[in-house]
Amino acid sequence: MNWLDFSDAVFNFTNYGELLPLFRDTLLAGAILGVVGGLIGTFVMMRDLAFAVHGIAELSFAGAAFALLIGADVIFGSLVGSILAALLLGVMGVRAREKNSVIGVIMPFGLGLGILFLSLYEGRAANKFGLLTGQIVSVDTTALSVLAGTALVVVAGLALIWRPLTFASADPDIATARGVPVRSLSLAFMFLLGIAVALSIQVVGALLVLALLITPAAAALQVTAAPRMVVLLSVAFAMISTVGGIMLALGGSIPISPYVTTLSFVIYLICKVAGAWRRRRGWATRAVSA
Repeated sequence: MNWLDFSDAVFNFTNYGELLPLFRDTLLAGAILGVVGGLIGTFVMMRDLAFAVHGIAELSFAGAAFALLIGADVIFGSLVGSILAALLLGVMGVRAREKNSVIGVIMPFGLGLGILFLSLYEGRAANKFGLLTGQIVSVDTTALSVLAGTALVVVAGLALIWRPLTFASADPDIATARGVPVRSLSLAFMFLLGIAVALSIQVVGALLVLALLITPAAAALQVTAAPRMVVLLSVAFAMISTVGGIMLALGGSIPISPYVTTLSFVIYLICKVAGAWRRRRGWATRAVSA
């Protein structure tokens, strides 16, 4: 492949203006996923659960692949796999060391199951590829309504437990001493995280879900330590990555995930440089953790 073929595959904006309105619902879906990813990613970083997100994504992938094999709804299969994995991690892994061990066992098991189901599937190869790397789908009004309703469950759930969850995430020992139900909050958060992972896989696929649930929050933590600003920037970065990635992918012929992950990575690099510059000038009030 020469440079001309490469650029044509990645960026081809012929008739782009006519194509864009047809994907309005897809762009709205991307914006919704950006909000969910940015919000839940903040707590993922606070609770040091980046590895857990990857583990949940592997079982979510297995659930989606099984649904594809038996002709069921892929989104529903992904959702069941994610929630089961998240609750399993929440129940079995109390301490960080135990949690990492459990995730290390679950990840290859889920990936192996997913590959097995995809190997047995005899349908379109594009469906197999899309589960791993994401794809642009023509989201109709019904699908958008289901996505928005599911995302609303996550946002409403986070809003309901926001203050005690923040306390328990920042210092679980003191929260426990003051009577905060840390374990129940952990299970509730893992349930919401499982839903968020299943939603994110629709855009970036199982292999690259970290770009939507980890990188935006990590980038926000580079430039500010104020909790509210971290949340706002995390949501903004996630929305820019998803909506921008979808808009760029409409002009190319490759899956959406490279666009989303590249935008997300570029934002992180910019924030990393900006954060280092602020710290050299003494503008940061305290060291950031990401």
